[in-house]
Amino acid sequence: MSRDLDFYDPSAELKAKIRARGGWVNAHSHIDRAYILSKENFHLSNSTLQEKWALPDAFKSKATVDDIYDHMAKAVETMCEQGVQVLGSFIDVDPVVKDKAILAAQKVRDSFKQDIKIKFINQTTQGVIEPSAREWFEVGAQFVDIIGGLPEKDEGHEAEHLDILFEAAKKNGNKMMHVHIDQYGTPSQRDTELLADKTIEHDYKNKVVAVHALSVAAQPIDYRKQLYAKMKQAGLMVVTCPLAYIASRRSETIAPIHNSIAPVEEMIEAGLVVAMGSDNIHDIYMPFADGDMWSEMRVLLEACYIRDLDVLATVATDNGLKVLGI
Repeated sequence: MSRDLDFYDPSAELKAKIRARGGWVNAHSHIDRAYILSKENFHLSNSTLQEKWALPDAFKSKATVDDIYDHMAKAVETMCEQGVQVLGSFIDVDPVVKDKAILAAQKVRDSFKQDIKIKFINQTTQGVIEPSAREWFEVGAQFVDIIGGLPEKDEGHEAEHLDILFEAAKKNGNKMMHVHIDQYGTPSQRDTELLADKTIEHDYKNKVVAVHALSVAAQPIDYRKQLYAKMKQAGLMVVTCPLAYIASRRSETIAPIHNSIAPVEEMIEAGLVVAMGSDNIHDIYMPFADGDMWSEMRVLLEACYIRDLDVLATVATDNGLKVLGI
């Protein structure tokens, strides 16, 4: 039997700092599709990201409001159990699910209002340009707290996609925006810069959040520094979901050696606000993910080699509040 050892445990200190600030802030998730994984659809988790955008439609088309509520409620319970104080979640609002996720989201908010604060964002897996998708996007924009976007779905029309998001945000009370951006992790993709440019063009400083921003890490250092300066000018904030992209597929594309995560340490050093989220829970996107925020933190601090506990605690708490407009 080994003797008890007196050693320093930075994990315990970091967790204590997070608790002292009120607990975790999960700034990005998709709780309306949590736990939709089954033995029958598990094989679909090998699909590409673009294929996965449509795969939850099988669940969404058949699910009732109560079905969606049950999935959402289980995810919220998971967050509450680990001390999450605020949760930001996208919900699908499109021609397939229509307003069912909206109705379920309202029930969830009412059921858990004493336990956790929830901010809802509308997901646009069918884009915002095709007429029926645009119609449901406009419906969702009225209900949610934050306008959501996915420019990659309207490939070739990313700028138009973003213009529509800004118009909806302004029209519905100057709401914040959370935009899935630069998810491919390739040097040919520079949509975070486009998002910063559009934020400046629309005079929407400090109200827009880039979610994921993987492809930034694939860029040369000189470009990254210029981009951070532009993001700072735009007040563009970032949410990273470390586990979501640790499984990014191997590529032969030439790029700087990097992890499949936004270069969070550089962004923080450049003065940008960076928060973190869990993304998906036991679904076709992330079949093994359980929504554990400490797991996300472990991947973040190792992948980006961040050792400052106060910086990490800020990412896990205060910055999450900022990107959710709290």
